[in-house]
Amino acid sequence: MQTLLDELTQRTTKTQLGGGQKKIDDQHRKGKLTARERIDYLTDSDRPFVEIGLFGGEGMYAEHGGCPSGGVVVGIGYISGRQCVIVANDATVKAGAWFPITAKKNLRAQEIAMENHLPIIYLVDSAGVYLPLQDEVFADKEHFGRTFRNNAQLSAMGILQVAAIMGSCVAGGAYLPIMSDEALIVEGTGSIFLAGPYLVKASIGEDVDAETLGGAVTHTDISGVVDNRYPDDQRCLDAIKRILSRTGQRETAGFDRIESAPPAKEPADIYQLLPSDRVKPYDMREIVDRLVDKSEFDAYKPTYGQSLLCGYARIDGWAVGIVANQRKVVKAKVPKQGGAQSQPVEMQMGGVIYGDAADKAARFIMNCNQKRIPLVFLQDVSGFMVGSRAEQGGIIKDGAKMVSAMANSVVPKFTVVIGNSYGAGNYAMCGRAYDPRLMVAWPTAQMAVMSGASAAKTLLQIQVAAQKAKGQPLTPEQEQAQLDKITDQYNAQLSPYYAAARLWIDAIIDPLQTRQVLSEGIAAANHAPITKPFSVGIIQT
Repeated sequence: MQTLLDELTQRTTKTQLGGGQKKIDDQHRKGKLTARERIDYLTDSDRPFVEIGLFGGEGMYAEHGGCPSGGVVVGIGYISGRQCVIVANDATVKAGAWFPITAKKNLRAQEIAMENHLPIIYLVDSAGVYLPLQDEVFADKEHFGRTFRNNAQLSAMGILQVAAIMGSCVAGGAYLPIMSDEALIVEGTGSIFLAGPYLVKASIGEDVDAETLGGAVTHTDISGVVDNRYPDDQRCLDAIKRILSRTGQRETAGFDRIESAPPAKEPADIYQLLPSDRVKPYDMREIVDRLVDKSEFDAYKPTYGQSLLCGYARIDGWAVGIVANQRKVVKAKVPKQGGAQSQPVEMQMGGVIYGDAADKAARFIMNCNQKRIPLVFLQDVSGFMVGSRAEQGGIIKDGAKMVSAMANSVVPKFTVVIGNSYGAGNYAMCGRAYDPRLMVAWPTAQMAVMSGASAAKTLLQIQVAAQKAKGQPLTPEQEQAQLDKITDQYNAQLSPYYAAARLWIDAIIDPLQTRQVLSEGIAAANHAPITKPFSVGIIQT
């Protein structure tokens, strides 16, 4: 675990440098703060900042020089005591140009603001779409244009949007700040126009400099496009603080919270409780006890469906319902057959969801919706049980029941990937496709259709059969070489950093950050009242 945490620290430090120290120095020479410096100045220093998508784009776009953190910094923080979503273009990365992952990350930020009714602040400093990849970022439903659709819908929902033009703001990107409720600009460095000086010259033959075309004076004194101008970054950010300080409070969801209490059991024990070999069993209850207030967990049906832990607890004072995969082997009593004298017992493997557990979880999830209690899913799942006994017992029916209850939940859901997140288990335990308000992973996480060993052997069997059909059977040495190659490739895709790069998860966190991240997520969700009635539709019984 310490090795994994050291790797997380090293990767975080490197990624937070964005385009590198030279580019940071260039920003300073222009009198500009960097994206992260702007966020540090803007946000309340005594409140947490939960960064979203730090590793977005990692390992991608190598042929284009990379795109650290997707070229944009996103997070949930506090401004003048108000919880907000903050989006800051990183001009040290390709002048803040939009790569495909940049668009995905911006849309994720807007999604968080919409779901949680949080004000969203845009600190704009971008050269627009990265032209070499324009076909991957321009025209589709979830591309660049969706941002402006969301601008319009956020405003219609009454969710405050404030934009500060702190650098370039070009072409379609010019609409983002101007479709916000308030638009500010920094003199000398901020500019906004549909077409820059070079394109204007090429299009209509007009010679005009950037300041005259779209600078602060032009758009505050002449066009009226921007509301106000400020002499430097700091005073522009001060104005945003004042705007937020005067914003009124709105109705909340009313999730229950009492005074926070630390876990009674030492949270740092988690580092020893998780085995380094991800196949080995452990007791998930011991992990739960180190995440919840006073280590108090009221289990729901504790002796039934034991491959899933379900129960009520508090995290930083917030009432939550927890659904967690049990990773130790458990004994489950099963119905007697014929004239059996004693109660038969089935040994259930850790990390596997059995029919009785899925049935229990479905009922528990429905109860949490009835009581308006947010749900927390702790994933370490290999999938659902397979085989003739499971199929004849109706595992698909029970799994479908759990998925239906979870998918239709109206209370906010939060997902923490502790270890494995494989196959349909990822889905049932509220994977990304099921709209968790936040989905984070520990450095020990692995996400894929199946484990590396199982996938590699399956893929090898397919290749061996194909070669045999061609009359070119592989030798044992060739089979081993192919197995090693497939395993290495697949294991790379199992990494939580692979998932984080593609925004399948919002963040990779130290296990000791889990309480704070979940608490901030629930605090954000509490801004959005539940208006939709809970209905699960038709459930297989």
